[in-house]
Order: sequence, then C-alpha cells, then structure tokens
Amino acid sequence: MTRLTMKTIRELNEKDLKSKIQETRSELAKLRVDGSKGTLRKESGKLKPLRHDIARMMTRLNETKTK
Repeated sequence: MTRLTMKTIRELNEKDLKSKIQETRSELAKLRVDGSKGTLRKESGKLKPLRHDIARMMTRLNETKTK
C-alpha cells in the first residue's frame, strides 16, 4: 500500500474513508502478527507509516463529522 497524502484523503467521501481505514488496520494487524512471530524483516519500516496514515484518515473523518 502506498502512502496517503492529505490531498488524496480529502477527496474521499465518508464511506470510502471508513473502508480505507478498515483495510489499513487489517494490514497493520497482519504486519504486527508477523513481527511477533519474528518473520518481519524487510517490511518493518511499514508499521509507522501505516499508523500515521490511519491517524490522518481518522482526523479527516472527525473533521467531517463536526461540520
């Protein structure tokens, strides 16, 4: 999965944003399981960017709810 910018996140509607969050969370969970098993080598640098992408999407989702 590629990194998401705020520009692309702002273009998504609420339904797409929620599905993207679910998709990203499931990918993060898979990487965390791999890390706990000890099989996470080359992909260890993906954890932090995924967490940041989720935070960006959650921020945008909260922005749309308050307006």
